[in-house]
Amino acid sequence: HDRLVMAGGSGMYIDALCNGLDDFPPADQALRAELSRRLKEEGVESLRIELKALDPESYETIDIANGQRVLRALEVCLMTGRKFSSFKTSTQKKRNFEIEKIGLNRDRDILYDRINRRVHKMVDDGLVEEAKGLIEHRDLAALQTVGYKELFAWFDYLDGKVSTEGWGPTSPGDGPVTTLDRAIELIQRNSRHYAKRQLTWWGRDKSIAWKNL
Repeated sequence: HDRLVMAGGSGMYIDALCNGLDDFPPADQALRAELSRRLKEEGVESLRIELKALDPESYETIDIANGQRVLRALEVCLMTGRKFSSFKTSTQKKRNFEIEKIGLNRDRDILYDRINRRVHKMVDDGLVEEAKGLIEHRDLAALQTVGYKELFAWFDYLDGKVSTEGWGPTSPGDGPVTTLDRAIELIQRNSRHYAKRQLTWWGRDKSIAWKNL
């Protein structure tokens, strides 16, 4: 094919295709398991503090609200004795094709309303049942995402693993997820926050031609 269309919103996903990725060492599974345990039991703040001490550059540049990003950066620091940021050479890989980037944008109020309605449709289409079927795999990085983590927090409350004084899925201020309605509310809120971060991230890319919908 002479022309291909790729659709997506994740910064790393698109950068990997357009620019290539830096060469990081493979994961140390034993260390990752230990850091995953700490992330689950102590929360992301514990890992953030350690990362800030070992690699302040990464602490200032990565999404420190994303537990998996913090975990990976700390893992590389502890495993190699080098800063995670030292592996980020930002060397652009050569591509044998031309890239044209088009960004789609719409009025923020309309966007947020569509996100809210989409979450309800996901629940109507079986998101809760899907999450229940994935509980045994909940520690996988792929499931530490908006939609799953809020429902997992609700399941924990139903199973008596979280008290009414417990922390929420995102921060202490969230409180426990005691109802499905609360889980849906958090999914909607966290999805809106994610969309806002995406727009901010892509706003830095001057090669994108923006189209208002």
